[in-house]
Amino acid sequence: MRLISLCALSAAIASPVMAQETAATGEAPPPAATATAATGVDGSARQVFTAADFARYAPTNAYDMLNQVPGFSIRDNENLRGLGQATGNVLFNGERPSNKGDDMYTQLSRIPAGNVERIEIVDGATLDIPGLSGQVANIVYRADSFSGQFSWKPEFRAHHTDPLLTRADVSVRGRSGTVEYEVALSNDSARRSGAGGPTIITDGAGQITERRHDVWNTHFDAPKLSGRLTWDPAGDTVVNIGGHYQREYDRYDEDGVRASPGQPDRERIVRQTDDAWNYEVNGDYQFGVGPGRLKLIGLRRFSHEPYVQEIVTTPIGGAATGDRFAQTGDIGETIGRGEYQWKMLGGDWQLSGEAAFNKLDNVASIAVLDANGVFIEQPFVGGTGGVKEDRYEGLLSFGRKLTDTLNFQIIGGAEHSTITQTGMNGLTRSFFRPKGSISLAWTPSSDFDVSAKLRRRVLQLSFYDFLARAFLNDGNQNESNNDLRPQQDWTYEAEINKKFGAWGSTKLILIYRDVEDRVDVVPVGATGEAVGNIAKAKAGAIDWTATINLDPAGLKGVKLDTRLLLQKSSLRDPFTGEKRQWNGFTDTVAYVGLRHDVAGTDWAWGADAEYTHNQPSYRRNQSDKIWEGPVWATVFVEHKNVMGLTVRAHIRNIANARSKRDRTVYTGVRGASPIAFVEERDRLIGPIFSFSARGTF
Repeated sequence: MRLISLCALSAAIASPVMAQETAATGEAPPPAATATAATGVDGSARQVFTAADFARYAPTNAYDMLNQVPGFSIRDNENLRGLGQATGNVLFNGERPSNKGDDMYTQLSRIPAGNVERIEIVDGATLDIPGLSGQVANIVYRADSFSGQFSWKPEFRAHHTDPLLTRADVSVRGRSGTVEYEVALSNDSARRSGAGGPTIITDGAGQITERRHDVWNTHFDAPKLSGRLTWDPAGDTVVNIGGHYQREYDRYDEDGVRASPGQPDRERIVRQTDDAWNYEVNGDYQFGVGPGRLKLIGLRRFSHEPYVQEIVTTPIGGAATGDRFAQTGDIGETIGRGEYQWKMLGGDWQLSGEAAFNKLDNVASIAVLDANGVFIEQPFVGGTGGVKEDRYEGLLSFGRKLTDTLNFQIIGGAEHSTITQTGMNGLTRSFFRPKGSISLAWTPSSDFDVSAKLRRRVLQLSFYDFLARAFLNDGNQNESNNDLRPQQDWTYEAEINKKFGAWGSTKLILIYRDVEDRVDVVPVGATGEAVGNIAKAKAGAIDWTATINLDPAGLKGVKLDTRLLLQKSSLRDPFTGEKRQWNGFTDTVAYVGLRHDVAGTDWAWGADAEYTHNQPSYRRNQSDKIWEGPVWATVFVEHKNVMGLTVRAHIRNIANARSKRDRTVYTGVRGASPIAFVEERDRLIGPIFSFSARGTF
């Protein structure tokens, strides 16, 4: 179990009403580049950005360039099942990636800026790749010679946290004849975090029953070695082979003192390790067959995930007591997919089939500390077992231009899956689910476009949710649930883009989800709870972003970026029967960022601030809200040529965001029983100083 800082906000651009976290960099996006209008091979209007548009920003890779395209926000692939249809909004040389182990940031950051020939922005529904809609970026690149890039991003916090010195990456890319190669070593996801301060425990009458002072910190490193080969000879054959091997080292340490009236003070320590290793091997082979092209895709990935949490409490002058929860999970996924594309009846067709085989084998245990300081294992049969799913999917898609300004795409098909759970109360179930979507894209002018999409989604399950799990730090436990089903929904989406020439652009995204089998915590037996399904739920989002370039106003090199996300969700609480929002749902995000590239110099500076608000999480006997903030603010200064390097310095958390928690625990069912206690936490995070140096070789 990995602790994720709540400064990671809702990734609503990726999936506003589903995602609860995103990596918030605290960096204002760079000033707008200028684009030229072009017409694609399909006759659709598109924006084209070349290297010259980004030269003044000294980008080192494709991510730096795409992050500077006005009005565009990178959307990663959704956590759907298998590979399926395309769900992100970035293509590489006109193709979607055939891997699952790398996010878009990682893949983009490995392409040196010097290899990027152009970036095309086009509506996804006009392309021949099923599943795309709204603005899509196509990164057109080619490595003609050997080149490399690197970055180092240390971070220092004023309180409770060790320095982060290991966040870095290096990659090389080149070509030999018709073969392009890439090798990368990255620890970009490394982090150190921490906070400390008081927690007050009161009873139902508001009387203080306990005072706590805790300090926690984390150490996380995840070095990954990856590589990719592309063979692109003359003709219509293309072969890609890639893979990675990664180690993860995750530590959480918490030390605290607890004091209660009439009792000796108690020292309490929490030690948690979550080390793991994983690998992925993937490849695809495209070639011409008959009137079209066939693409064969294969993927295998595996992860070994041991986890241990120990909590020991020692009264002053007394004997220690403690508990330990441990589990080791082995997760594997194997996917085979075929896609055949051809043109007929004035449009683009694709017939796809996919077979995916997922498996988890897990061994879990509970132990109690005895009088001799030895952990003695106790029965925990619900946490040990296995889950596997065999899934088969078939889809047919068709897309074409209806008029010069209107395109549509329709996808239809179904999946059949069999889920088998072993261990306590083992069960085998089979499901048949229709899937598909219909999209429309309207582009009446080069500066205005609208897209709309209706789709049927089936989300991926975490196989760990089938099994029992103990959360010792909060005194909670999930029972096993062999009746867990994947969440499904009907999703209605619309995206409106308007460009204002040199002044910038704005985007409005509207999303509504009608959900079946919402995954949440539900009752089990008379007093238990487990991860299960709620029959009906819904959610909606309004996501507005704008890029305002102030060059036309005489403020050369100054740009503002703004965002306002408003979300609302609803379901019937399975314990109380009342309507409430989803667990931990982020309902508001407001962001404003400023960047100034000082004309005639290599200097840039900027600042940003972001406010976020999220809903509590609910269990049978408690409501619990954990957050950091509510406002995160950052200032930075950058020099684009320090001995050939781009160097930036940040100061984050200048608005003094804090680590907080409000938890109310009841003696029985939440809201229908007396309050057992209320927990109020307020911990100091403090300022965060970071530095980055990026360069090429």
